[in-house]
Amino acid sequence: MTATEAGTTTTGTFAPRPGAAPLPRMIRAQAALETRMLLRNGEQLLLTVIIPTLLLVLFSAVDIVDTGAGKAVDFLAPGILALAVMSTAFTGQAIATGFERRYGVLKRLAVSPLPRWGLMTAKTCAVLVTEVLQIALLTAVALALGWSPHGNPLTVLLLLLLGTAAFSGLGLLMAGTLKAEATLAAANLVFLLLLVGGGVIVPLAKFPEAARAVLHLLPISALSDGLREVLGHGASVPWSDLGVLAGWAVLGLGAAAKFFRWE
Repeated sequence: MTATEAGTTTTGTFAPRPGAAPLPRMIRAQAALETRMLLRNGEQLLLTVIIPTLLLVLFSAVDIVDTGAGKAVDFLAPGILALAVMSTAFTGQAIATGFERRYGVLKRLAVSPLPRWGLMTAKTCAVLVTEVLQIALLTAVALALGWSPHGNPLTVLLLLLLGTAAFSGLGLLMAGTLKAEATLAAANLVFLLLLVGGGVIVPLAKFPEAARAVLHLLPISALSDGLREVLGHGASVPWSDLGVLAGWAVLGLGAAAKFFRWE
């Protein structure tokens, strides 16, 4: 390089220019990375896709639990959709985020140009993409088993979004306050307890009346009952179930925002 050429190498000649990328591009890139990591994780796929699908097929084909009048799949399909949302937004996200926090991944991402709320937005986008794939698969399987859904798709979408917000807040709260091993154990335990007592497979009418009053206030019960009212009975808007989900969403996300520790 000649002296003249060297003298012309001043600021503004680097390509691409150094500095942070635009915020929407950073969020998209992080969301794509989070989605790939989620879909490549065999344990996560077992929890979020395979288990709900097997439960839907097994309990629809074999008369194990009395689901009341009508086809078993008509009762089970909405509950399994709710279970899929919980498995991704709560259980899977809590475990993955808890171990990212333990290994220092969140600490390093927190000092990158991507703001912390941008990282949480990217994680939420990854959860939503995974849920779309789950719901498409489970719906196809349920339709093949003879499911006949009804109701307004917009109401179903609203229920799913509120359910995702509620479970995401609770999952992030758990991941941001407990140790990774404790999060792993607690998230799986809660998953099993809500699978049995959340109206997913066993109707809440089978439980004692005193227990029913409490179980109806759980987010999984509100989501499964709301989806069942709309998809099974053609209800317009299940306001009580929406109210329960909205309450859990506000409490969970608010508590996660306040108490989440990045290290």
